[in-house]
Amino acid sequence: MDKVAHWLKNTWQIELFHLGESPVTTRSVVLIIIAIFILFYLSAWIKRLLIKKVFPRYDFDIGVSLAIGTIVRYILIIVGLFIIFQTTGLDLSALGLMMGALGIGIGFGLQNVTNNFISGIIILFERPVKVGDRVELDDQLSGNISKISARSTTLITNDNIAVIVPNSDFINQRVINWSHNNRNVRLNFPVGVSYKEDPEVIRKVLIEVADHNSGVLKKPRPDVLFDDYADSSLNFILRIWTSEYSDKPKVLKSQLYYEIFRKFKENNIEIPYPQRDVHIKSGNMDD
Repeated sequence: MDKVAHWLKNTWQIELFHLGESPVTTRSVVLIIIAIFILFYLSAWIKRLLIKKVFPRYDFDIGVSLAIGTIVRYILIIVGLFIIFQTTGLDLSALGLMMGALGIGIGFGLQNVTNNFISGIIILFERPVKVGDRVELDDQLSGNISKISARSTTLITNDNIAVIVPNSDFINQRVINWSHNNRNVRLNFPVGVSYKEDPEVIRKVLIEVADHNSGVLKKPRPDVLFDDYADSSLNFILRIWTSEYSDKPKVLKSQLYYEIFRKFKENNIEIPYPQRDVHIKSGNMDD
């Protein structure tokens, strides 16, 4: 047993290298690893505590809660790392030189990673988007934000597909945030009828269809615009407000169009189709 204890003591004090004037031993390496693990665990636990227990008491929005919780965790990790290196007796001036060299390496080889990390911090502080928002990126990708991390943001599409988007895309590209202020959005649905129909009847039918759909808000009230005298139809726009279908407008559009078709058929309202008049001009074959 004495030999084992002696071996452990000697192993515990082995000098691996020097950081400035401070010797780095196996003991300091093990303690640093354990302390960093505990730091990351506690910071994550505090973040969860704030989001699930503290912030709900003050009716914080989930996006605000996650943003503040993430910022608090970053601060705890930075302060904790500084304390850990101080208490283990490492020469922080030498560590500063190492961080400077690392910064040069980042400047040359990790520009995108650094850009995404800084963009993530900007997103958390300025909050142009937050967890739960419905966003659209350059008219190509749309979904609900489910997570904002240090490097990337996770979007969940209507097909339940998770898309990992670099944070810099939310800073450098045009982003449409459908729920930045609130989840109430106005949708416009075009409807065309034959020229023989009465516009007032069309207006009444469309409003009735909108009023009977549970996904359409009662306030603001739905309304109908007489939009255009087209080539073969009278064109109207049914304008409604919704919060339930702000992230799936095509579903609401389908529901309303099904009901509009049924109502038009019930009221003998004609839906036009493109018409073209063909004039045949006869000529003299001898000319």
